[in-house]
Amino acid sequence: MMKQYETVIGLEVHVELATKTKIFCGCSTEFGGAPNTHTCPVCTGMPGSLPVLNKKVVEFALKAGLAANCQIHQYCKFDRKNYFYPDNPQNYQISQLYLPICHDGWVEIETSAGKKKIRIHEMHMEEDAGKLIHDEWEDCSLVDYNRSGVPLIEIVSEPDMRSSEEVIAYLEKLRCMMQYLGVSDCKLQEGSMRADVNLSVREVGAEQFGTRTEMKNLNSFKAIARAIEGERERQIELIEEGKAVTQETRRWDDNKEYSYAMRSKEDAKDYRYFPDPDLPPIHISDAWIEKIKAEQPELREAKQARYQEEYGLPAYDAGILTESRHLAGLFEETAAIYGNAKKTANWFMGEVL
Repeated sequence: MMKQYETVIGLEVHVELATKTKIFCGCSTEFGGAPNTHTCPVCTGMPGSLPVLNKKVVEFALKAGLAANCQIHQYCKFDRKNYFYPDNPQNYQISQLYLPICHDGWVEIETSAGKKKIRIHEMHMEEDAGKLIHDEWEDCSLVDYNRSGVPLIEIVSEPDMRSSEEVIAYLEKLRCMMQYLGVSDCKLQEGSMRADVNLSVREVGAEQFGTRTEMKNLNSFKAIARAIEGERERQIELIEEGKAVTQETRRWDDNKEYSYAMRSKEDAKDYRYFPDPDLPPIHISDAWIEKIKAEQPELREAKQARYQEEYGLPAYDAGILTESRHLAGLFEETAAIYGNAKKTANWFMGEVL
């Protein structure tokens, strides 16, 4: 009898926030630009420079958290995560470990198997690192700090996904939600949405999780799906051969369709977290939360339901017309001017698209 295996997957999704300036300084967050031109003493980690929190970052994090049904820590603070890497100018990253701004949420996904809730463990604010460019010709690495200090939220899911189909549905759900909220453009090719995949396998029916690995360097949905299939097969092969799966961070090479070990997986204690002494705690008032709730846009599911009810459109049409907030806005304005939503929808589904 062949053993049956189940894949257990949790994701850490980094979303770059669409603020005009960085999280702790006034430098531009614009993508591109000549290397090291969007920088200052704060985001390049110069001694004696002090961070000042960008209020818009907190607002965007709250918007995202509320849309994903999260609880809000109304008293939260920043922590230092210490590690030494050339693209990390201060030798620590300012993040949130002990009191993340949002926690215990969920989003609902839809796959061929039906609807499913994916729980969100937490969302926290942090700063992005710079970017290393490896020059093969000169055999050296160059660093560009333009991205250093760009605000991120990291969305950490519970290990609730069981297939690459569920993972892609979850990522598409998050991407659509963030774009509707206007908190991020979520362009994977520019790195403004990145996902690390934590994956383990276990025998079907087993209570305990297997040993997980984390895969990095995934910058398209196709690469994520391929990496999940590749890593699942690699782990099953090891188990079948009676070998142990090592807990480690692996890097996926999409051209070779192969992952290789980068480093053994660190625990929180290896980062020597402690509260950041330069940043005061954040107090989020009830009034501020209420204000943000009142400003939340109509999200895609609500729009789809309204299009079917108000305009009498089929579910398929409503689904296509709400794929982006921009398209939905154009459709609504056109329908209002023309006065016949069904004909407007037909024209959009045909000529416009």
